[in-house]
Amino acid sequence: MRSSSAWLRAAVAAALAAGVGLGGAAVAHAETPGVVIAVERADGFRGMGETQIIDYWTRGVGGVAQPASGAVFVPAGQAPAGGWPIVAWDHGTTGLASGCGGMSNAGGTAWPVTQDEFLRRAVSKGFAVVAPDYLGLGRFDTGPHPYLGIDTEATATIDLLRAARSVRSDLSPVWVAAGMSQGGQAALGTGHRQASYAPELDFRGTIAIDPESDVEKVAQVLVPGNPDRLGGGILGFSASILAGMRASRPDAQVDSFLSPLGRQVVDEIGTMCQDDIDARVAGLTLGQLLAKPLGEEPMRSAMADYMTVPTSGYDAPILLLVNATDETVPSPLHASLAAQFTAGGVNYTPVVGFGRHCDLNPAMWSEIDTFLDRVHS
Repeated sequence: MRSSSAWLRAAVAAALAAGVGLGGAAVAHAETPGVVIAVERADGFRGMGETQIIDYWTRGVGGVAQPASGAVFVPAGQAPAGGWPIVAWDHGTTGLASGCGGMSNAGGTAWPVTQDEFLRRAVSKGFAVVAPDYLGLGRFDTGPHPYLGIDTEATATIDLLRAARSVRSDLSPVWVAAGMSQGGQAALGTGHRQASYAPELDFRGTIAIDPESDVEKVAQVLVPGNPDRLGGGILGFSASILAGMRASRPDAQVDSFLSPLGRQVVDEIGTMCQDDIDARVAGLTLGQLLAKPLGEEPMRSAMADYMTVPTSGYDAPILLLVNATDETVPSPLHASLAAQFTAGGVNYTPVVGFGRHCDLNPAMWSEIDTFLDRVHS
């Protein structure tokens, strides 16, 4: 993929500015976030051994309880004293529609191979894994997924963890958050939110792999008529942000920023998984979808509130794994995030690779092992 010139220029500017089934379950009456709706056994799903699919209530759009789904993967054998520690896994981009999440079913877009490798690695090291579909991507049709909406990503993750612990006595309160790409952004949001949302749990830190960040700053320079073509899925991601915001942030007035073609595209992709979204926007430019610049209000402020990664205020360490040759989340954005973490006094360990988006090299795997081993100690 080759990033568009406007996208890459804006990414560099951001870095410099920083200093460097689907639904069939019966709905429970107690619509309280973290409360279980239904549990199903699905051993062997994703090749993971003992597996349960959990439908549960989560704090959704606008703080309203909404149903969601996810999976729990558990190591074989007897749990240690105190229970299995937990990795809360946040997956990468899979689309906008129910059935796309890939955790409670095999739908959605194929993940990078390293995501399943990470899950197997965590389970082999004695961790249970809880993995949400995210709101709107699982077994319930609650409308288009609020793509990159950091608040509902975090609550979907933490509420699944609570639901899993309510039905399994062998799960510890000790946990970490981890994720790739969209999931890296979600894991950072989860790691920041947990102190106020789940203070009863014992949080030990976050692993973020090539996380989305600072895209809301890049968007400020995108205007109608921009001829640049966004390759490598970036136009699909951009359209998905607008679709997710339109579904969850009426204050952004998304339709007023879209051309007639843009409104048509956003209407259509809300029922699609990622491969179909990318096919729908193939051959288009973001400039064709816009009626006015995304840097204008109220879009500018709403987008920042909707998706910005916190860069201070974490109470546990972060392992930040990034690829300097990443073109999906352009590498200057990774540099910008690291610079902001440094400026914000965040306790983080960066490890830089030179692979594609979400590739993990031996040094990165070694740091992951060290990070998880400290949780066990």
